[in-house]
Amino acid sequence: MADILIDLIRQNKFQQARNEILRMNVVDIAQLLEELSNEHVLIIFRILPKEMAAEVFSYISFDQQRYIIESITDKEVQSIVDELFLDDAIDFLEEMPANIVKKVLKNTDEATRKLINQFLNYPESSAGSIMTIEYVDLKKEMTVDQALGHIRKTGVDKETINTCYVIDSNRKLEGIVSIRKLILSDGETLIKDIMNTDKIFIHTLDDQEKIAMLFKKYDLLSMPVVDNENRLVGIITIDDVVDIIDQENTEDFQKMAGMQPSEQEYLKTSIGTLAKNRIIWLLVLMISATFTGNIIRGFEDVLQAVVILAAFIPMLMDTGGNAGSQSSTMIIRGMALGEIELSDMAKVVWKELQVSLIVGTALAVFNFIRIYFFERVQFEIALTVALSLFLTVVLAKVIGGALPIAAKKLKLDPAIMASPLITTIVDAVALIAYFSMASWFLGL
Repeated sequence: MADILIDLIRQNKFQQARNEILRMNVVDIAQLLEELSNEHVLIIFRILPKEMAAEVFSYISFDQQRYIIESITDKEVQSIVDELFLDDAIDFLEEMPANIVKKVLKNTDEATRKLINQFLNYPESSAGSIMTIEYVDLKKEMTVDQALGHIRKTGVDKETINTCYVIDSNRKLEGIVSIRKLILSDGETLIKDIMNTDKIFIHTLDDQEKIAMLFKKYDLLSMPVVDNENRLVGIITIDDVVDIIDQENTEDFQKMAGMQPSEQEYLKTSIGTLAKNRIIWLLVLMISATFTGNIIRGFEDVLQAVVILAAFIPMLMDTGGNAGSQSSTMIIRGMALGEIELSDMAKVVWKELQVSLIVGTALAVFNFIRIYFFERVQFEIALTVALSLFLTVVLAKVIGGALPIAAKKLKLDPAIMASPLITTIVDAVALIAYFSMASWFLGL
């Protein structure tokens, strides 16, 4: 499709190019624009109908959004902003430099400019920065027929009309009613008789992780946002929550891999930025790994007496690190999904202890048989390795399960207690257990 459009543009057949594009979904158009040069992007964007152009604009990358705003006229900027839903406009402006924000604000009316500035002042990743004000509000004194008439009159510019919000004269949220219930109810029925007063809402300063958790827990498509006085100020819709979940998961994966989180796409991130995001954690982990070196030096006399002990150090450290990472990953994911709370720490430790006893016993028995019967290592050393492995797995799984919850209690992100950091901690524990056991069993 990209080649066809470029050929049509080169032949100045803009109407044909426009007809080809109009057959496509706006998301597919946005994806298509990512494959084209800036010059062709601008041409195609300008031949789109006004409403479709604004919709496509909300799906393209921030780099292309910036290029388009820099390249088009003030009148075209105003047209895009007028058609964009407010939350999409805020998402776009939050990522733009000051000169682009200034150009956009200059080409909006005073009321919109005031709203944009208000949204930009909310903390990043808060409900206030994500919400939209394009929702349908009703009064409880309305009849169903009056409510439906109000929706027909005002709903065309709203982001969703599936759920309507009942407010009083002070804009305080009183209830919620679905469009389905309105359609199926008698026309003379009052809204107060059919609205749901058991409402679920969030506050403007609530974090986006809490928002995503509530959407998942209650299977919502939209949720009201209220201020400190419980006045309705906006709503958050499911499309925004999908973006939040994607963003939070990406951030967790990066932290679990020992990297500084980045919101930019991998291929669009500079080499310098990628290196900077990784090197800090690598330095921290490298320095912390010196503790394991100090432990080995501390037991140097044991190693010199029984050199074969050194051959089993990698296996012990790797197994311990893997065991700890398994536990920490499960707990971090459980906490992210709201399945594990801070108060569950004792339950988690007890469960991981039971699991570790089974896993540790199986691994220890297997390794004893392998080392003693197949590798013909003397009994005392085989027993030392097996018992050290058992103890390492038990400690690793308990530590791996407890540390993410402890991090959360200390107001830290549990994801930092994932694979790299857990491995470093468990390595030190494994070595201490191993050499202590060897000193005791071998009388060194």
